[in-house]
Amino acid sequence: MILEGLLKEGDPLPSVRSVAADFRLNPLTVLKGYQQLVDEQLVEKRRGLGMFVSSGARKALMKDERQRFLEEEWPKVYATIQRLGLSRRNCSARAPQRRRPGRRHGRPAPQVKR
Repeated sequence: MILEGLLKEGDPLPSVRSVAADFRLNPLTVLKGYQQLVDEQLVEKRRGLGMFVSSGARKALMKDERQRFLEEEWPKVYATIQRLGLSRRNCSARAPQRRRPGRRHGRPAPQVKR
């Protein structure tokens, strides 16, 4: 939720019970995950109030995600690009254009007499 921007700096984390119920997890599993976030200094415990997102948490998570992508995912993606012989132009964010039915090679569709 932090990475996606649903929780911002200073926002409280949902309760362990609500997360456990929403995702059908054991509350101890959620608590262990929350403790890992505390250990990584992404959230802070406030006695009697709960856990809150630390400042810079999203930035730190984004940095870690980028690094993980570059180390684990990018080599596979790059190998696929090379194997398919794609160019930078082929890999643009634009979706490929779909041809309209009845049109070939830029010529208008033949007229049908009625």
